[in-house]
Amino acid sequence: MRLLVVGQLNGQLATAVKMAMSAGAKVSHVDSIAAATHALRAGQGADLLLVDYELDIAGLIRANEAERINVPVVACGVAADPKKAADAIRAGAKEFIPLPPEAELIAAVLAAVSDENRPMVVRDAAMQSVIALADQVAPSDASILITGESGVGKEVVARYIHQKSRRAARPFISVNCAAIPDNLLESELFGHEKGAFTGAVARRIGKFEEANGGTLLLDEISEMDARLQAKLLRAIQEREIDRVGGAKPVKVDIRILATSNRDLAQAVRDGTFREDLLYRLNVVNLRLPPLRERPGDVVALAEHFARKYAAANGLANKPISEEAKRRLAGHAWPGNVRELENAIHRAVLLSSGPEVEENAIRLPDGQPLAAVDPGARAAQAAYQAAETASRAFVGQTVAAMEQQLILDTLSHCLGNRTHAATILGISIRTLRNKLKEYSDAGVAVPPPQGAMGASAA
Repeated sequence: MRLLVVGQLNGQLATAVKMAMSAGAKVSHVDSIAAATHALRAGQGADLLLVDYELDIAGLIRANEAERINVPVVACGVAADPKKAADAIRAGAKEFIPLPPEAELIAAVLAAVSDENRPMVVRDAAMQSVIALADQVAPSDASILITGESGVGKEVVARYIHQKSRRAARPFISVNCAAIPDNLLESELFGHEKGAFTGAVARRIGKFEEANGGTLLLDEISEMDARLQAKLLRAIQEREIDRVGGAKPVKVDIRILATSNRDLAQAVRDGTFREDLLYRLNVVNLRLPPLRERPGDVVALAEHFARKYAAANGLANKPISEEAKRRLAGHAWPGNVRELENAIHRAVLLSSGPEVEENAIRLPDGQPLAAVDPGARAAQAAYQAAETASRAFVGQTVAAMEQQLILDTLSHCLGNRTHAATILGISIRTLRNKLKEYSDAGVAVPPPQGAMGASAA
């Protein structure tokens, strides 16, 4: 995590900085509020600001917001003056750290405020195959498009890819394209020169330059305006950008990741997304299955969130009861991992016994999870199996599907040609011709087995 310390580095603040560095933070330092805003505007990225509460924290936050720089602030101060601490929180600071510092408190605040404690929790085979592909492509510089429903963990996977890449020691910068108005997104991405438009009081370095050497995540790329898509395409192709109001291009060295919860191929057909940009972004596609299609992950994720929020709220860790696990596994979770996380956070706070019991796990409307009917669970499992099987055929040619069906049926019949032909509803001659065709093409064909198989061959 990148930590920018604002204030005079003397005494206890210097000790806090050393503790932050030992906790893994990359620390830089400026003396004043004005210098902090200037550093951030100039592209010195930070994930967290640690600010002396004697300084004008409200003024710092206002200056950053005017530049659309959103970095959380943690205040700190010697003697823990209650009024100054309260003023800092009212001004917009997320937390307050008293000085002299405690190493555990420093580490806990860094983890809580930076929200980087997002390990990859994977148990289900459907998700394991996605992560295996992510591991395979992460060391490359190829652009990757991560798709899936809202809340499935697309940004978590993007951070995982960055951490596994050769750029792991460099910045990971994320831009939510859906959260920034179109008229501001261009400046946010590419930066601007002083006087480029009303309110541009100084040069501003954009996210492309801030991510130089590292990874840039374009979150919800489908929401980007068509005009800006053309400029983005050029930036990706040429590896250079033009600041708004700039006179010359700026070279950048970044790896692009993008996410979308929409079907971009359909968006291309609808004319709202550029086909050439889709090809540039979609060198590799990682489709994250929704939580209902990876039931093996539900309980593992729930246990992780239970530990996380018990620690965050200063509570003893509580195991999840067996009945609660059954209900968690049986719920569809339309909001995916995000909904599950919120439900477990509530449950940790509401549970009163030694375990997180089933009645403490509540839906957003306050209703507890319903008990799971065994018959319904079996029906859901069958539905999920059918969905998985059908998805396996998407994108294949009819000939490839036919070949797979014939060979799978032949394997099921232990190589018996006569039985396989009967099940498939074709003649033994047709089956033999197909098998010869496959063999001639180098495809492995199950050999005849047993007396019946030999006579049928």
